[in-house]
Amino acid sequence: MRHAAPRSQLETHEVFNQPAPALPDPWAGDAALRALIGEDAELAAFGAALADPDIREAARDAQTRLPELKTFDRAGRRIDEVHFHPGYHRLMALGLEAGYAASAWEEGGSHARHAALIYMLSQVEPGVCCPMTMTYAAVPALAADDGLAALWRPRLTARAYDPSRRPVAGKTAATMGMAMTEKQGGSDVRANSTRAVPDGDGYRLTGHKWFCSAPMCDGFLTLAQADGGLTCFVVPRWLPDGTRNTFNILRLKDKLGNRANASSEIEYANTFAHRLGAEGRGVQNIIEMVHHTRLDTAMAPAGLMRAALVEALHWARGRSVFQRRLIDQPLMRAVLADLALESEAALILGMEVARAFDDPARRPYARLTVALAKFLSNKRAPGMIYECMEVLGGMGYVEDTPLPMLYREAPLNSIWEGSGNVICLDILRTLAREPAAGAQLNARLDAARGQDARFDAALAAHRDRWPGLPPEAEARWFAESLSLLLTTVVMMEKSPVADAFLASRLDGQRGQIAGAMAGIDAQAVLDRAAPH
Repeated sequence: MRHAAPRSQLETHEVFNQPAPALPDPWAGDAALRALIGEDAELAAFGAALADPDIREAARDAQTRLPELKTFDRAGRRIDEVHFHPGYHRLMALGLEAGYAASAWEEGGSHARHAALIYMLSQVEPGVCCPMTMTYAAVPALAADDGLAALWRPRLTARAYDPSRRPVAGKTAATMGMAMTEKQGGSDVRANSTRAVPDGDGYRLTGHKWFCSAPMCDGFLTLAQADGGLTCFVVPRWLPDGTRNTFNILRLKDKLGNRANASSEIEYANTFAHRLGAEGRGVQNIIEMVHHTRLDTAMAPAGLMRAALVEALHWARGRSVFQRRLIDQPLMRAVLADLALESEAALILGMEVARAFDDPARRPYARLTVALAKFLSNKRAPGMIYECMEVLGGMGYVEDTPLPMLYREAPLNSIWEGSGNVICLDILRTLAREPAAGAQLNARLDAARGQDARFDAALAAHRDRWPGLPPEAEARWFAESLSLLLTTVVMMEKSPVADAFLASRLDGQRGQIAGAMAGIDAQAVLDRAAPH
């Protein structure tokens, strides 16, 4: 009896109707970003580097080979160090060498260029952005002390990455973190209980910090109660004589996302610190850092949304169902066009704010609008990224794609540097205490009147509803409305698909979920959004 030859176990495993993984270039493939920035050879090179398969693999390693806390060395000496996968260090070097922390402070530099860097890097590996963002944002805060600025600023703004463990004076480059949050206070930093007592030229801190991101930074801005009140300090990781400062890492936080970044819980135990500014001026001094980190928390969701959108568009173009590509099916086109409008609006709003950071005369405007952009874009991001995940179906729920990582990351920037309620209350305080902020924003909105009847009607309705500041319970509604009006202004100025944005956001002729709209030119929107 003749037997058939054994069949290969893989004969049925022909792969088809599955698009190859996307490796998008976040600069060359993003027409909206290039139009906002203009020609920039360094940003082009950074985008090309982020599209390199080796960098994508390093990012994946950083996200999946998690940081490890080493409390003691093998002899039992306390070291309180975090060890990272080499992929983390590679991404850190790539970002810092590209000017992530430096470009805004260099001669001829700009916060808009910095914003482009975080927008692009967030699309690939958001976790490493945290220590680089804090390093960037620490620079203006250090202006409160000339001596500390002279020591730290040249190293924080160096286009280099030096992860060596030694005193900052002996390093070519340094990073700076922040430790404000305590378990009993959260956003209410005035309730902090960490104590500071003078000791020679410095102070000694004793207390517990509930959140300290990137604990391997070279120094940290922190808050503690001195005799004169809540005060800002710089805590060096290493002392000038080469010994370790007391910086006890109690544990690493097991977070939903942002896995590459080693957020931790720490304890100061007679820890040496330098005072930054006068006693009792802690909030005023550290707010300079917070003001700039908020810019990054307004830009990061735009990057996350763009990354999710690119994956969805790539899949829809390469996947066929019922004899038609997904991208050619009307309902899918409506969904994708809606998501593309959300992504571009977040980018354009963030860049509007970043450019205000470059103009000292517009500082009140920047102070207000960074909060508006942070609030709106972060509230939009989780739902938008989920919808992109759904475009891929089951594949979008699988860790082989970046969608789960992006989805886990989506809530974070809303929580960091002031959650939604805190931001809305801050918007009300800014309008009450800084009349110039409201005046500059109103001038921006009024200058757009007459361009489109839909915008004019929405602006009038907003002002009819709130002729002054709203009651606290309506602060979210007020902030959402004001953010949307500003977004509409910048879309009308900067985007060729502004009409679709107005039709789908201000007309009222739509539902509440993605794709529940009609009457827009979906093809024009998708052509604009397509990665090239």
